[in-house]
Amino acid sequence: MAAARHRTLDFLLGGPARGEAVLAALRPVFQERGMAESLHIWPDHGCLATYVSAHGSFANVRIYPHGLVSLDLQSYEGEGEGDAQAQEGDDSLLDQVEARMKDLNRDGPGKVKRLPPLVRGGAVDRYWPTADGRLVEYDIDAVVYDEDSPYQNIKILHSKQYGNILILSGDVNLAESDWVYTHAIMGSGKEDYAGKDVLILGGGDGGILCEIVKLKPKMATMVEIDQMVIDGCRKYMRKTCGDVLDSLTGDCYQVLVEDCIPVLKRYAEEGRAFDYVINDLTAVPISTSPEQESTWEFLRLILDLSMRVLKQDGKYFTQGNCVNLTEALSLYEQQLGCLYCPVEFSKEVVCVPSYLELWVFYTVWKKAQP
Repeated sequence: MAAARHRTLDFLLGGPARGEAVLAALRPVFQERGMAESLHIWPDHGCLATYVSAHGSFANVRIYPHGLVSLDLQSYEGEGEGDAQAQEGDDSLLDQVEARMKDLNRDGPGKVKRLPPLVRGGAVDRYWPTADGRLVEYDIDAVVYDEDSPYQNIKILHSKQYGNILILSGDVNLAESDWVYTHAIMGSGKEDYAGKDVLILGGGDGGILCEIVKLKPKMATMVEIDQMVIDGCRKYMRKTCGDVLDSLTGDCYQVLVEDCIPVLKRYAEEGRAFDYVINDLTAVPISTSPEQESTWEFLRLILDLSMRVLKQDGKYFTQGNCVNLTEALSLYEQQLGCLYCPVEFSKEVVCVPSYLELWVFYTVWKKAQP
């Protein structure tokens, strides 16, 4: 895959760094490759040496006075035989720099850190952030689906480890391997859905609907606003949705392609009541300023309307967010005390494979009437 590859090597010396000595040790490595040097020196802030090759790759060697020597090597590699050789050459350069730095610091307690190459600008984007802002590199090897709907960008990418992954507007939603997510948001196997009325908000990947239908409900109604999510998942996420998205209606289910808020309001006015409401719309907002966030307003509205269509002995299930976002989760729990009726809740922490983080799920129910 043609892309720019950014390799890094950090070496922390056991004491202050002498720029002249470090450069004297490293300069021959770059000169052997015909890389031209540019040098910048700051009396109190160390130095920066830049090496540029004839084919456009370059290396920055930053030497800090306190003892950190940082190497950044960037090159462009295509798919030909020569490009593979260039990649091996870059790895060899890092090996030589690392060996020279160890020799230079032979008698000191130096520490070396070498990261895998960062691949940038390729046809497949492998880097997606976790909910708490850490960058994760996935083993993505193909773009299966990439379309813009009226509501969002929809990507389905193939991972060697997780299968196809649904990503909506840059947010990792669900992989084919993430059955544990679906299991948790349905109550972790503790509920009896047979003969029950179930309302699913969102869930366009079809995973929840597929599992609910297997449990023989009286009727499961899924309300998903984006037909293109349904279409993409029906074709490319079949390990998740099975065949339930092949038709919008079945013996014990129906799919409404609508905005769930008008549907919830209509059901509330009609006096419709459900045994279970499963909210798979959006995670708890990361922001901790609810008065400034329309997402929080949306979430509170969904909560309140869901309670209005939930039977007195019914249960409401939803995802929360990453366990590290303690402030946002705490604020969400505060919102549960602001609904039109008093409620109680419990939560469960589950490791969702493709998220690479622990995820919180909530169960909410109305307090028993006196």
